Amino acid sequence: MASPKLPLDRRQIMAGLGAAALAPVWAVEGFAQAALALQVKAGSLALRSNAPNTPVWLLQGPELRFKRGETLDVAFSNELPAPVALNWRGIDGVPAAGPLAGRPPLAAGAKEAFQLPLRHAGTFLCDLNLLGDGQPTPSQARALIVQENEGVTVDRDEVLLIEDWRIRPDGTALAPGSASGEAVSVHTINGQTSFELSARPNARVRLRLISGCQRDVIAVKLDGLEVRVMAIDSQPSEPFQARNGALVLSPGSRVDAFIDMTKAAGTETPILLHDGKEARPIGKIRVSGEPVRPAPLPPAPPLPSNGLPEQLDLKNASRFDLALGGPGDWGPPAKFAATAPPAFRVKSGRTVVLALTNRTAIATVFHLHGHHFRLLDRLDDGWKPFWLDTLAIEPGQTQRIAFRTEYPGRYLIESVTADWAAPRLVRWYMIE
Repeated sequence: MASPKLPLDRRQIMAGLGAAALAPVWAVEGFAQAALALQVKAGSLALRSNAPNTPVWLLQGPELRFKRGETLDVAFSNELPAPVALNWRGIDGVPAAGPLAGRPPLAAGAKEAFQLPLRHAGTFLCDLNLLGDGQPTPSQARALIVQENEGVTVDRDEVLLIEDWRIRPDGTALAPGSASGEAVSVHTINGQTSFELSARPNARVRLRLISGCQRDVIAVKLDGLEVRVMAIDSQPSEPFQARNGALVLSPGSRVDAFIDMTKAAGTETPILLHDGKEARPIGKIRVSGEPVRPAPLPPAPPLPSNGLPEQLDLKNASRFDLALGGPGDWGPPAKFAATAPPAFRVKSGRTVVLALTNRTAIATVFHLHGHHFRLLDRLDDGWKPFWLDTLAIEPGQTQRIAFRTEYPGRYLIESVTADWAAPRLVRWYMIE
């Protein structure tokens, strides 16, 4: 997962990645309850300097920050003129809340209620992108933070939700799935075109970087700072230092990084974003004030485990080949049919190995709902020391992943190429 130097081209960025029946509502015993009201409605964002705001669809509600072990009683209302589907990226084993395969889209003007148990701590993403292709207006995503019950020593805990937009000459935003033409590419952090963070000397800052991008694979670089990766895609990893302070994020992926403010007060570090074409500053981190402690903290230990299995039985795994990007059984989310055959079906408690082959001429992003997976070594004799739910694959390449089927149910699989005009495609799988 080491990231290359900037500037980068698209191939270098990708190489850095290595990388509708309604389901019943159920609760998990022993989980504390928390009410959450969400509404999706028309709004706007300031995506252009000295120009009127751009119309977008907004997912509105309180700050989505909870504790591991809580169950959310979600009340969701759709105030848009089109159906929507909530996509909870990183939430494992909740088929009743899973989009399309578990819950059908919510019709315009409708309301629904369901429960979302938060088994794992980490950084998650809630978006409306599944049905976003071809819509009259694109939508903004939301970060979902589930805090560890154990103590984690940081002085600041900040979310950096990065999104990509295409703005037409008339100031409106173009939804993905269609040719961008003369539209200008814009990236935002937390809904703003520029972001600034201030921290005291010797402070430790936890940055939760989230790609809410629709199509862009990006690299974020914090030049001159020691960026220590602590979690990827909502799951703790073995801590490691990001090469040259650069992190690569494919659409929907998340990285938690610890940064120690070891520079002198008054120092500023730009936040550089590279989208495969050019690098440009989209924010900065400033060191200011009196030191928070006499000396920097020692290296942080790994984050508390979420209890995913330490070992996978590759020898006796159920193995399936899955071609990405081609026709056949893949289809657009708007035409998803629960009666279509699953990509694979397997009993719970088994290890599954998927051979993912990208048959397109451009990098393709794969996302697995319901379970996290390990990226296998080339010889299938081991795996990388982190869990993922999202993986970008170069044209013509095959990557193998493995996961243990812990949660029975029906779950979605997503595939989309890194091209604004390309359609998002889906299939589903069954754990019995």
